[in-house]
Amino acid sequence: MPNGDVTKGELLYEGKAKKIYVTSDPALLWAEFKDDATAFDGDKKGTIVNKGVYNVALSEAMFKLLDEKGVPTHYVDTLSDRELLVRRLDIHPVEIVVRNVSAGSVCKRYGIDKGITFDEPIIEYFLKNDELHDPMLNRQHVTVLGYAPADALEVMEKYALAVNEILSEYMLARGVRLVDFKLEFGSADGKVYLGDEITPDTCRLWDAETGEVFDKDRFRHDMGEVEDHYAAVVKLLTEG
Repeated sequence: MPNGDVTKGELLYEGKAKKIYVTSDPALLWAEFKDDATAFDGDKKGTIVNKGVYNVALSEAMFKLLDEKGVPTHYVDTLSDRELLVRRLDIHPVEIVVRNVSAGSVCKRYGIDKGITFDEPIIEYFLKNDELHDPMLNRQHVTVLGYAPADALEVMEKYALAVNEILSEYMLARGVRLVDFKLEFGSADGKVYLGDEITPDTCRLWDAETGEVFDKDRFRHDMGEVEDHYAAVVKLLTEG
């Protein structure tokens, strides 16, 4: 889908990480990535300098890779170092989390140690709802409560596992371990697409040899050098 003469319109929605604008083409949206950072359901707020630039660069590279590998994404074009042109989707309010290694909430929830490599990826579902603090769902919640049709959920699960396989292999070859990540999906013209972003905000990314943390956990847990590590992992994953 070519960019053509698409122009930016009114603000449609502002979230924690992005501003979304309508465009002169009703099938497209204009996404502007912010430097704002939040954690712990918004209780912690701050700024990661140039986060928007890093997140656009990594999202562009990962979306292009996934499109090439047969996972359709909402990515259309890069408008600037902070802005993407994306396909407008009817978003399914279900966040799919894929876990390869134990970290974060899964350790607290099940009382397991950090850093355990699972025998196979674990898929979890969460309702995308800030007021309810994104409660965990099972497959029946998703379909029976109408958050996504069964056929769409099946496609979302298939794509989530494909994303995991593609990105895990790609990242490991560049010295980065894909620990876990969050995906969002939507539909347009009867087809399911991967939406949102693929960034250090939405993925846990560790150095494959040392375990050094490259992602938003550095902000969450006051580990320091957040910008340096965002810049480093984006360089690793987008250059060469």
